[in-house]
Amino acid sequence: MGILRRSVAHHCIKNYSKLPSLLRNDIVSRTSYQYQSHRTLLLESAFSPSVGLHRLCDADSGILEVNLDRPDVKNAINKDMLRGLQNTFEAVSKDSSANVVMICSSVPKVFCAGADLKERKTMSASEVHSFVKSLRSTFSFIEALRIPTIAVIEGAALGGGLEMALSCDLRICGEDAVLGLPETGLAIIPGAGGTQRLPRLVGRSVAKELIFTGRKIVGRDAMSLGLVNYCVPAGEAQLKALEIARDINQKGPVALRMAKKAINEGLEIDMTSALELEEACYEQLLNTEDRLEGLAAFAEKRKPRYAGK
Repeated sequence: MGILRRSVAHHCIKNYSKLPSLLRNDIVSRTSYQYQSHRTLLLESAFSPSVGLHRLCDADSGILEVNLDRPDVKNAINKDMLRGLQNTFEAVSKDSSANVVMICSSVPKVFCAGADLKERKTMSASEVHSFVKSLRSTFSFIEALRIPTIAVIEGAALGGGLEMALSCDLRICGEDAVLGLPETGLAIIPGAGGTQRLPRLVGRSVAKELIFTGRKIVGRDAMSLGLVNYCVPAGEAQLKALEIARDINQKGPVALRMAKKAINEGLEIDMTSALELEEACYEQLLNTEDRLEGLAAFAEKRKPRYAGK
């Protein structure tokens, strides 16, 4: 189970809601220290000072973190940060050892406040069009990554920040998270995928209400609407995301990619074609070394050692 090696602490984190608050806070504090002490501090890319790419090590090898870091503007996305996101996720897509990636914030109590409106004011209409088109393309690239992606949301995820989270496969938030698409209040619409991805998650009517009004919702409401997968106590979203990333990281890498492909592409076609797609994805796994390793590990009652082959 990664760094904690199935320790009592890890067991408690999985069941933190059943613990007294003082004990839960102590466990979270100690586990955060363990996590940070085993986390590689090596910056994998220097594409932008506002976007960092880190690789976890040891038992967590295969888990990557993309960290947003513009503290002075609540991680608002400007041209430089956009270039950093593009280059960072292109590097992630080429990393054959990556099994799962988490998008996190290095800024306390904020995920991403959306586009940098101060910079936006200096742009011409054509420049705004080009920027939003690039942002939309970047989020589509994140959505199309072959490996699972997890957005870790603490605090504000607004506008383009929420649209980035929507492009991920999973979303984990803290109770103090505030999510919304406020663009209509600025006389525009969510232009980086929000009008398309939000209704696919929460349904047409709810998405229309949220977009038409620009209403912001808190973490628990986001979970009840199906906008996020988990809502945990404030400050614990990254630990929950890491727990899920570790579970994913133990699975067959090729199987994860085929599962994502079957789900994403299958939802866009009719059922008959989707089942044919599922069959084609399954066939690609039949002759893999990992499939045989999975059967052998099951028979021998041990943990499988997958190599992604």
